[in-house]
Amino acid sequence: MSNRTVRPVHAIPLLPLPSGSRIVSLLRREKRFLVLVQDGDDAFWVHTNNSGSMVGLVREGRRAVISPAPSPKRKLPWTLEMIELTPGREDWVGVNTLTPNRLLAKAFHAGVLQALVGLHGYTLLRPEAPCGESRIDALLMGPQAPPLWVEAKNVTLVEDEVAAFPDAVTVRGRGHLEVLMERVARGERAAVCCCIQRPDGRCFGPADYIDPAFAATFWRALEAGVEVWPLRVSVSPAGMGLAGRLPLAQRPASGQK
Repeated sequence: MSNRTVRPVHAIPLLPLPSGSRIVSLLRREKRFLVLVQDGDDAFWVHTNNSGSMVGLVREGRRAVISPAPSPKRKLPWTLEMIELTPGREDWVGVNTLTPNRLLAKAFHAGVLQALVGLHGYTLLRPEAPCGESRIDALLMGPQAPPLWVEAKNVTLVEDEVAAFPDAVTVRGRGHLEVLMERVARGERAAVCCCIQRPDGRCFGPADYIDPAFAATFWRALEAGVEVWPLRVSVSPAGMGLAGRLPLAQRPASGQK
C-alpha cells in the first residue's frame, strides 16, 4: 500500500472527504460502474456512481482519490471521488454524482448558497422532495417565500473553456427540466444548480453537441422562468467547497428565435 497521505488545503472544505480516503493511480474503466486502480503493487476495483462518459478524464496513470464505502457489507469497499485533470498541477475534477446534493445542503445550512445566488427568506431545505411522480433533489421553503425546487447536476465536461452538461445523452435530465417548468407554471420557483467540478470552465452552457434534445429543453426552461445557478466547486483531496458563480454561455445563434 502507498504511504502517500491526503494533503490538507488552506481552508476547511464545506464537504470534507471521508476519513481514510486515498490517492491512487487509474488503470481503466469497465462496465460503466467499475474502475480499476493501483496503489503501489496492489491493483483493485472501485465503484463509480457516475453513469456519464467522464470523457477525457479516465486515463491510465492519472491520480485519483477514492473514499471508503460507508457500509462494510458493500461488495466494492471503495468509491471513486475525483480525478486529477493535469498531471503535476494539483487540479482535480470531482466525479462522484452524489456530491452536488450533499454540497447543496451543506452550502444552504452554512449560508453560502444564499450569498452566491441571492436567496432571501428560505429557512428549510428538504432533500429528495417528492414532486408528482418524480423526486427533486431539494425543496427550499420559508414562511413568506414561495416553494423553490432545486435540481442539482454534476458538471465534469469542459470544451473551449465552456463547462457543459451533460456528457452523455440523458432522458432523465430532460425530464427533470420538464418537471421544473411545471412548478414555475404553478407560480412556484425552480432552479437547476450546476455544480462545476473542474477548474478550467469560464462559463456554463448545455452540451448541445452531445444531447441536442436536452439543450433545447434547457433553453426552453430558461425562457419559462427556471433559474440556472452555475456554481464553481473547489475540489481537492481534502474535500469540496463552493468557489463562486460562473456566467451563462451565450445561446447559439441557431437557437435564437
